[in-house]
Amino acid sequence: MTVPGIASPVLDALQNIVGARGVIADTSGMAGYLRDWSGDYRGTALAVLRPGTVTEVQALVRLCGSLGLGIIPQGGNTGLVAGAIDINAGSAVIVSLERLNAIRLVDAENFILQADAGCVLQTIKDASEQADCLFPLALGAQGSCRIGGNAATNAGGVNVLRYGMARDLILGLEVVLADGELWDGFCGLRKNNTGYDLKQLFIGAEGTLGIITGVEVKLFPKPARVETAYLGLASFEAAVALFGQARRDCSDLVSAFEIIGDECIELARLIDPETVAPVAAPVQVLIELSSSALVDLNAVLVGFLAGAMEKGLVSDAVLATSGAQAKGFWAIREG
Repeated sequence: MTVPGIASPVLDALQNIVGARGVIADTSGMAGYLRDWSGDYRGTALAVLRPGTVTEVQALVRLCGSLGLGIIPQGGNTGLVAGAIDINAGSAVIVSLERLNAIRLVDAENFILQADAGCVLQTIKDASEQADCLFPLALGAQGSCRIGGNAATNAGGVNVLRYGMARDLILGLEVVLADGELWDGFCGLRKNNTGYDLKQLFIGAEGTLGIITGVEVKLFPKPARVETAYLGLASFEAAVALFGQARRDCSDLVSAFEIIGDECIELARLIDPETVAPVAAPVQVLIELSSSALVDLNAVLVGFLAGAMEKGLVSDAVLATSGAQAKGFWAIREG
């Protein structure tokens, strides 16, 4: 079934750019692109367009501009606030970047990676790890969200404390502007004080100023050691105090510090009845430290927790003794 409201000549013109497999205009085929991850929001579109090259993105932007069609860029469509769908039933098409999904460059010597905007975040993290590097952006949706969407929404994730938001991890962007022109903002330099930092205009702009087609990100040395602990506390005030103490005692070794209220565990059980926290406490904290091989990370974490217990900030603690147990802790947080 073809969606009413889009004329056959327009569909033909779109197919001439991206090919038959690049256009979806039937109700069932578009369904997955027209709802957010939670299912709370559903939208409409005249068609879903799936360009396979940057040149095709440029041509689509020019054609849609000439026809007066609105454009909604879409990455992995993992958002929860209807930012990648049209809920106002306007005259818009969705431009999905899912076919632009290649890793363009991994430079482990200079700690740089370049990728198409439609590259899945987990694919980027895996490619970095294969090069003995780390790309620290980490989200619950990293197996399906895409790096262009991460840039467009200035994604945060669980490692913000140490590595910053997405805008802190991006060296350069490639963007198709509203007139179809391509802005190439790749430079590969960390020490760069030349002119305006134009990439920052597009990071967090959610596709309103252009369609991000390529992203250049910073990589970091892969941590040799990671220590994870799940803690029980009496209150949120104690959690905030513990965070301040962790910053002082563990410095930049802290890579994540997540606070979870016990009511969140109860809500998670509605989805997965098997969800069980390692500690029973009104407030829980998941803390992760990471470092090079030269630091005795376990001793640092154990010493910090001992001091926190003496001060009454922590009532219970479970240290992960294996990578599998640490993943189990993080699974609770993601749930």
